[in-house]
Amino acid sequence: MKNKDSKFANIMKTDGMQSLISSLICIVLGLFLGYIVLLFINPTGAFKAITDVMKNFFYYKGSTIRLKYFGNTLVKTAPLLMCALSILFSYKVGLFNIGCSGQYTAGACTALYAALKWNWGWFPCLVLAIAMGALAGTLVGVLKSYCNVNEVISGIMLNWIILYGTNTILTNVKELASPYTLLVKKYSPQSILPSLGLGKLFSNNQYVTIAVPLSILIAVAVMIVLNKTKFGYELKATGFNKNAAKYCGMKEKRNMILSLLISGALAGLGAAFFYLTGYEQWECTTSTVPGMGFNGIAATFLGGLNPIGTIFSSFFIQHITIGGANVDKTMYCSQISDLISALIIYLCGFVLFLKTFMKNVIRKREVKRTGKYENFKQDGR
Repeated sequence: MKNKDSKFANIMKTDGMQSLISSLICIVLGLFLGYIVLLFINPTGAFKAITDVMKNFFYYKGSTIRLKYFGNTLVKTAPLLMCALSILFSYKVGLFNIGCSGQYTAGACTALYAALKWNWGWFPCLVLAIAMGALAGTLVGVLKSYCNVNEVISGIMLNWIILYGTNTILTNVKELASPYTLLVKKYSPQSILPSLGLGKLFSNNQYVTIAVPLSILIAVAVMIVLNKTKFGYELKATGFNKNAAKYCGMKEKRNMILSLLISGALAGLGAAFFYLTGYEQWECTTSTVPGMGFNGIAATFLGGLNPIGTIFSSFFIQHITIGGANVDKTMYCSQISDLISALIIYLCGFVLFLKTFMKNVIRKREVKRTGKYENFKQDGR
């Protein structure tokens, strides 16, 4: 019996288990709060509404249409995963890349302009989106390193500058009687990402492309770089204490710039992964930056600041966001689905807080039981 108890205690001490439990608690709390809001508005359809949000593609009857809508969820998961990895990469090195939305917008702008104006192929469009996202991230890094400008402030300001610049530039490739850009599939089919037969697996869903498997591979690559390479170690060391890193001979300014450059590149690539599928067009009159970058923050923390966990958290967030559209609009206003999704996503940001709380509780119990203080493995940034 003692053996079993000690095994369970050891499992509970692991960072992965604490992340999983914290994430599940936040999800349940978010759903509960969403249900309470629905009860206040209209108790008659509250239970059905909250279950419809969770069903997403299971809402539809027939395996064919379910597979198609499952594919749509994966299409929107790929860019969110890239934004989440962008946030995670910079956070691991002590920086908060809130400018991810702007970097995502920069990638969307260049990918769409290159496709619709210059009729480039999909690969050079991807490269250009990566370069522009990296440039936007580098600018934040330079301001942080050499001018001591907080990356949050410069990132937020750049979000709006890039947004309005994008609206202006993409006006040159929009439809005449519409605020939306031209259809990539119609005007520049060579710019559409290849499917390599993946679309057939999802009931001939034309939007499922190589973006889905590539985003997962990139998540694995980020994990390896951060945890298994000298470069990743130096970046994290700079994040923990840039003065100590400098004393050890590391180039702390270069490392901060490089981390934001990579973060920006990931966000820009995420935009190309989305808009080069032809799933959506850019609206040139939009006055808000894409929510993909901000949702990436929630996906990062819900995934326990782990690249692999971020894959599943990104899918979950897109799952409930798309599922929210199924809520009965005769009982609730059209914005209720966004409200429920926002409540769940907001609570996802408390995963790190719950993990810290759980660590402290386990530590106190261990000290009380053994009389010894044990250093638990902390989740580094």
